[in-house]
Amino acid sequence: MMKKLFLASLFVCNAAVALFAQEPADYVNPFVGTTNFGTTNPGAVVPQGMMSATPFNVMGSAENKFDKDKQWWSTPYEVNNKYLTGFAHVNLSGVGCPDMGSLLLMPTTGKLNVDYRSYGSEYTDEMATPGYYTNLLTKYGIRCEMTATARTSRARFTFPQGQANLLMNLGEGLTNESGATVRFVNEREIEGSKLLGTFCYTADAVFPIYFVMRINKAPQERGYWKMQREMQAEAAWDAHAGSYKLYKSYLKDMSGDDIGSWFSFDTEEGEQVEVSIGVSFVSIENARLNLNTEQPEGTTFEQIRKDARAKWNDDLGRILVEGGTKSQKSVFYTALYHALIHPNVLQDVNGQYPQMEGNEILTTNHNRYTVFSLWDTYRNVHQLFTLVYPERQMDMIHTMMGMYKEHGWFPKWELYGRETYTMEGDPSIPVIVDSWMKGLRGFDINLAYEGMYKSATTPGKDNLMRPDNDPYMERGYCPMESQFDNSVSHALEYYIADYSLSTLAQALGKKEDAKLFFNRSMGYKHYYCKEFGTLRPIKQSGEFYSPFDPLQGANFEPSPGFHEGNAWNYTFYVPHDIKGLMKLMGGQKRFVNKLQMVFDKGYYDPANEPDIAYPYLFTYCKGEEWRTQKLVKELLAKHFTDKPNGLPGNEDAGTMSAWAIFSMMGLYPDCPGVPEYSLTTPTFDKVTIKLDPKYWDKEELVIRKEGGDGYIDAIRLNGKKYGKYRISHKDLIHGSELVFHCK
Repeated sequence: MMKKLFLASLFVCNAAVALFAQEPADYVNPFVGTTNFGTTNPGAVVPQGMMSATPFNVMGSAENKFDKDKQWWSTPYEVNNKYLTGFAHVNLSGVGCPDMGSLLLMPTTGKLNVDYRSYGSEYTDEMATPGYYTNLLTKYGIRCEMTATARTSRARFTFPQGQANLLMNLGEGLTNESGATVRFVNEREIEGSKLLGTFCYTADAVFPIYFVMRINKAPQERGYWKMQREMQAEAAWDAHAGSYKLYKSYLKDMSGDDIGSWFSFDTEEGEQVEVSIGVSFVSIENARLNLNTEQPEGTTFEQIRKDARAKWNDDLGRILVEGGTKSQKSVFYTALYHALIHPNVLQDVNGQYPQMEGNEILTTNHNRYTVFSLWDTYRNVHQLFTLVYPERQMDMIHTMMGMYKEHGWFPKWELYGRETYTMEGDPSIPVIVDSWMKGLRGFDINLAYEGMYKSATTPGKDNLMRPDNDPYMERGYCPMESQFDNSVSHALEYYIADYSLSTLAQALGKKEDAKLFFNRSMGYKHYYCKEFGTLRPIKQSGEFYSPFDPLQGANFEPSPGFHEGNAWNYTFYVPHDIKGLMKLMGGQKRFVNKLQMVFDKGYYDPANEPDIAYPYLFTYCKGEEWRTQKLVKELLAKHFTDKPNGLPGNEDAGTMSAWAIFSMMGLYPDCPGVPEYSLTTPTFDKVTIKLDPKYWDKEELVIRKEGGDGYIDAIRLNGKKYGKYRISHKDLIHGSELVFHCK
């Protein structure tokens, strides 16, 4: 009897431990960033997955606070909206321009209605975890559940008794393009394509998405719908002019700008209908192959959901944190979750993908990636991949090399095989140089150098990366061509790229090139204006622009010479020559006072890229490193939370999250292209980074915080005193333990 009681007690204890032992995915809150213009969404997705299945709630109701057709809107979901018009398939996370967000699948009940303005529904009981999303449509009493694989989705709808409907709306979405084609393969399957693109008004950046949709229940009826154009005398008798027309007997191909397919069923109370969708950017055949491969016959919803969660735990588990609060762990793992969404895979299961800026279909043996928001991510996201996911970063570099071979240029802001040329600069250079300098060598660096040299030296009229390269090469800066031409921002990006290129040239023994590009990178000094103590636009005449207000451009208003910011957001953005900037400003003391003033007066913008490394610049100033520690701690607490508004602004494809991840671990790569990190107080007592021994010859790096939670008193690397607040990547990786002793 005693033995049985002991075993029973042991079982209860083990069950309790299992109940409270949390996995990394348990800390993720997919609703973080779904308001405050964070532009994330809570949809089902796997790490770096092509497919995401996301609630679409930004159209169709005057009750919604945010509507894609009434304002600039770039995301399929806003947490404060409550009117859902379907689930979008293949979406962008954390971007500033609308695109994708199409293939809208919507369940309804009762009489068939294909107008999204009236078939939408409010919802409740909303919940999301990595790889899974669910809600309850209050209008219909339908429980909706979504999960995903890399290239497919599975929806499970639990219906009440009566007539149930499934609608696939191909006319609406976030894209600026229109036009779709669909056909019935059989009574339970449709296939087709929809045109997407024109991201950030790039007229030629268009591409099709191909899909196959399969339902596990045969419908009683099926058909198409189409919005008929307004007609006058030629067909005034047509009752469907200017309205939706239902096609119940025509089941051949359907094409148009505003079309869809519908299925109607009789369902029992609690009956579940499941819908599987496979997508491809190559062909319908590949969409079907992706679906059949990733969801072979017999695959259940729960299997897909379980596999998706396992993938997330594997990836999130590469960094294990101990100590800190539950909220801080939620912030950290949610940030890591967001950073692992883009770039995402582009190739199908057979390795095929669309050629960069071409019409051919090519095949790869690596993962081919897409959604390179490089103006954002070159600053920290790729540094995170290099450190923690080097095999993924290598495939991203192989992708960029492939784009150069196919298109003749490295990417700037690539989207599904098309170059959008969004934002400015030459951001591929610091990404590739940074990785190579840190030891990722499995690619042709000489070919890479060829491509970098090309963009750095080609005349502007033929230069897709640097259209204003002529004056930049001749004068060392970009003069203003018009009042709001972003000329200073352009040049600052070129300086960073050229500094990276100079370090690579030096490493490759190209001494003259190294000298050329280094001298170019120092050209920022042309813009420094002693009168204001900031960088200032320069007119074609060589004189400073007047009248000049260094604060003009705050809150994304137009700013002479600067893009998405003002002079204070950009003046310290010369991370490759902070010591030189100090000298321009009159020495370290004046530099520190001016930089501190940016924070004290609220000039710092945590929601945009040019100044996000500002808090770390104090580590260049001996005796002032405590300011970095103080500011980073305050900024994390203020701007990064586990609530829907828990991002300071647009997530920018993982960039804001990568800032939080590095900052909470106690280090930050403040100069893109330079293999170094600034050090600050870690949030957690212990951070264990699982390293890939294939790349780093070690299996883990441990970062510890000992003592209190205040300023750093001492730093030790492998037990030896480390007297600096900056550390090279080589020293970090070759060390096994970095310990911060705090007051």
